[in-house]
Amino acid sequence: MRPTPWLRAASILTLFHSISHTLGGVFGAPAPGAQQTAVDAMKTNLFPVMGVTRSLWEFYRGMGLGVTIFLTVEAIVFWLLGNLCRSSDADLRPVLAVFLIGYLAFAVNSLIYFFAPPVVVELLIAACLGMAMVSIKRPVARPA
Repeated sequence: MRPTPWLRAASILTLFHSISHTLGGVFGAPAPGAQQTAVDAMKTNLFPVMGVTRSLWEFYRGMGLGVTIFLTVEAIVFWLLGNLCRSSDADLRPVLAVFLIGYLAFAVNSLIYFFAPPVVVELLIAACLGMAMVSIKRPVARPA
């Protein structure tokens, strides 16, 4: 199998991850009780940081949106790499290896600090990237 379908799959999974993260994490509503109390405390306690006043909630929301932005950009990059694999003999293995290692680290981070669904998606993305890597054919050396 060629690398393009694997990169398309990684792209779609990454876009799914981005949308799920945004809807469930960044804009998800806290449950009444302890979760709501924690969110209220994050919103009401302000402190100065580098010349501006921010709450922990603003940092939480901003970083969450930052993850959404980068996941969306990665989904687009994976799609574009799929196009590049079809039209070029460029060896993309090192680029894919960086993303593969990053997604494995992302999965470990999610396992430690979050919960199973993102871990599963991140491991699926890593698997797609790994399959794309191994399916890239080495260019045939051309005589000079």
